[in-house]
Amino acid sequence: METKNKSFCNIMKSVGISLLSTIVFLLIFSAMLAYTNISEQVIKTVVIVVLAISILIGSSIGNNKIKKNGLINGAFIGFAYMIIIHLVSSILNSDFGLSLYSVIFIISGVVFGIVGGIIGINKK
Repeated sequence: METKNKSFCNIMKSVGISLLSTIVFLLIFSAMLAYTNISEQVIKTVVIVVLAISILIGSSIGNNKIKKNGLINGAFIGFAYMIIIHLVSSILNSDFGLSLYSVIFIISGVVFGIVGGIIGINKK
């Protein structure tokens, strides 16, 4: 039972690391957007890339500490992260609907979590 609690705590820390890295990357991007001539048309693409990289970072770090079940833990990290992002986005936009775009976004987050889990398990 204690190992399950430890794994759960590591997974939640991984989600926190992913969220923190998202904030850092988006702050850097917003500064670049404000002080350079970068087109605002790239915002959606950059946000998707930042979310993917953040999930990869959090999932690989978390699974490096857990050392087992990289696929399952990575999928859970990606899913939890995307649900949190979707909830925050829905609250800010006053739109709690679940569109096809949202479902694809959540599934891609799970896939990036799985890839990060594989990387984290196999990292030496």
